[in-house]
Amino acid sequence: MSAEVGHLYVHLPFCAHRCGYCDFVTAVGRSEHHGPYVDALLRELGEERHVLAEPLETVFLGGGTPTYTALTELVRLLGALPPADEVTVEANPETVTPELARTLRAAGVNRVSLGAQSFRPHLLAALERGARPDDVRRAVAHLRHAGFDNLSLDLIYGIPGQTVADLEADLADALALRPDHLSCYELEAKPGTRFTHAYGDELAHQAEAMEDYFERVVATLTGAGYRWYETASFCRGDKRARHNLGYWLGRDYLGLGIGAVSTIGGERRRNTPKLAHYLAGSYDREVERLDEDTRARERVMLGLRLDDPLPVAGLERALDPAGLARVEQLGLARHDRRTLTLTERGRFLGGAVTAELLG
Repeated sequence: MSAEVGHLYVHLPFCAHRCGYCDFVTAVGRSEHHGPYVDALLRELGEERHVLAEPLETVFLGGGTPTYTALTELVRLLGALPPADEVTVEANPETVTPELARTLRAAGVNRVSLGAQSFRPHLLAALERGARPDDVRRAVAHLRHAGFDNLSLDLIYGIPGQTVADLEADLADALALRPDHLSCYELEAKPGTRFTHAYGDELAHQAEAMEDYFERVVATLTGAGYRWYETASFCRGDKRARHNLGYWLGRDYLGLGIGAVSTIGGERRRNTPKLAHYLAGSYDREVERLDEDTRARERVMLGLRLDDPLPVAGLERALDPAGLARVEQLGLARHDRRTLTLTERGRFLGGAVTAELLG
């Protein structure tokens, strides 16, 4: 296969604690496995490097908590990865020290995504987050001092116990830090988790408020000068998350690590989520062939999350003509035969509108 994949995702699963709402592939503690895991990542990279373009467009280290990984191992990994225009590392605020910030910057990282989630102590407690509000502020200060000019904050809304006043205060606290990018997510708790057992009734109550929360988030952040460029993402200028943009634009990407997903040449594969298997060199990959219809539908679903018009050439097979006519008539989308764009109201109703378009 020719070298053409421009986006690389690297999964670092280690965390100090598994939050009750989390459904990512994680491993708590396991400090003795940090070095062997980086060895395994580099082995997989060596096997797959032939599919990667040079230089890459983006590298993204996600987790888990990448900055919980032993710093010497994290630096060793970063030093072995191919160069890229955008290199992002996710971080929990309480892990960010002046040393870590300086070390990441020296290792070529130029973007950090901080999992703030909330600035309200009672909401952080509900989420089982280890960081306190001042940890977020200190982390931003350390990263700015180290020279980072592309910082993103993650916020969650719909948290058990959250009020409109809490949400507005969280947005104000986030904006006070002047992040270059904000990702604001609706809380999703998977059925059957201990989180849903503990907060089931309150989660049902919060679900009724989600539409109002969403509209408040958009109004507040766009009013502060941020571009609402993707359903849950906002940026200053053009500090869009280029790695995530690759996903939304339907580009191929390589994923390394346990549970990591790759989409290359019409094939999607997922690595084993079992740490012991991965360390032993067994990927146990689930593989799915993506036919043209599936790829076209996914391109529509992902592309309509963006504020840029979606070119429809080659995607006509995925669009239901009757559904398209209905959403146009309702003022939820604009279609000029070459491109398709959701209106502002269409974007607020996102998933429902896309479902109507796909028939």
